[in-house]
Amino acid sequence: MDGGRSPLRRGVAVALPFAVAVGLFGVSFGVLADATRDLGAVASIVMSVFTFAGSAQFAAVSVFAAGGQAPAAIAAAILLNLRYLAIGASVAPSMQGGRLRRFLTAQLIVDESWALSSRGTGKFEMPVLVGAGLALWIAWVVGTVLGVVGGRALGDPKAFGLDAAFPALFLALVMPQLRTRRALAAAVLGAAIALVLVPISPPGVPIVAAALAALIALIRR
Repeated sequence: MDGGRSPLRRGVAVALPFAVAVGLFGVSFGVLADATRDLGAVASIVMSVFTFAGSAQFAAVSVFAAGGQAPAAIAAAILLNLRYLAIGASVAPSMQGGRLRRFLTAQLIVDESWALSSRGTGKFEMPVLVGAGLALWIAWVVGTVLGVVGGRALGDPKAFGLDAAFPALFLALVMPQLRTRRALAAAVLGAAIALVLVPISPPGVPIVAAALAALIALIRR
């Protein structure tokens, strides 16, 4: 029961458990970014406010931490975010309003808000997506600030157990999507592609390649 809540508030409510994990992830990012000489505290927070792309931000910071330059960091981030071309295309028919409204709404489309707002029929409940996206964005930014400001006091981010938390989070997101044999087959094929490519390809490539499984399922449909 949603207790009569509006779709926007319902989006916030369903995203709260994921927001906790996203906030911890943000803390981890803030600690890492603040310790990176070429980035620093202010730039780390600004990146989280305006970029809001966890894995891509980690990829960029990792390049800087390894002594890489801005073009390499940007390329790594773009490669990881290429999946949003497919995600955005799937949401576009459900979006309403003018260009500015659609542009602002698109900034809140992340893996979690996309999955939580899906109706399972190719349609998306946009107020739920916006509510979930706002909750996750706030958690990400607050987590980044906490990591930047109190990183040393918080200790090693690995102690948060994020290496186990995030696979569990994404598994929780994908399970409700596996309502048909075609969806299950696409998920299994995508996982197999990613597993093969992870040890031998740059970060981001397995994610993009795994999306081919969804494309194959769509063509067969």
